[in-house]
Amino acid sequence: MDKTLTGKKIILGVCGGIAAYKACELVRILVSKNASVHVVMSFGAQQFVTPLTFQTLSGQPCHTDTFDLTQEQEIGHIKLADEADAVVMAPATANVIAKMAHGQADDILTTVLLATKAPVLVCPSMNVNMWEHPATQANVKRIQELGYHVLDPDAGYLACGWEGKGRLPDPEKIAVALEDLLLRSSPNLQRV
Repeated sequence: MDKTLTGKKIILGVCGGIAAYKACELVRILVSKNASVHVVMSFGAQQFVTPLTFQTLSGQPCHTDTFDLTQEQEIGHIKLADEADAVVMAPATANVIAKMAHGQADDILTTVLLATKAPVLVCPSMNVNMWEHPATQANVKRIQELGYHVLDPDAGYLACGWEGKGRLPDPEKIAVALEDLLLRSSPNLQRV
């Protein structure tokens, strides 16, 4: 078993796009690398994959509501943000990227993003026209200026029937990018 992420608490933010199903495989990969994975889902993500799926795969509670009474005795979104070694947004929709670019925090996912000091890896996934839209490109540039790390989407056939850039990168590629980010952010982290 690959233990490169042993002891690392990873927050996986899942947004409402068809590629949300690929986040299930990403959880499996991160857990196999001995990470503690805590999934935070947008409302839209829950329309594609259930919280129970992520809870089962991660072995951790899945977070879906800012005001969850079972977690708010500790102000759950702040606790998640504070304890994270890294945050991965996969898939990151055009909508959440726009929210990130403008500091909007209207759900548990965006409040965690705004509160964390951990490195954040953003993995966009959307229709090619949405990806290429000047507003999206401006928002991506803005979040990079704010310190977020962006893993560009892959090109290929998209679920909407279009072909072009916008596919969520392969979950293994995302895991490698996360490890590289943690190695850069934390010089004491060694590959095992």
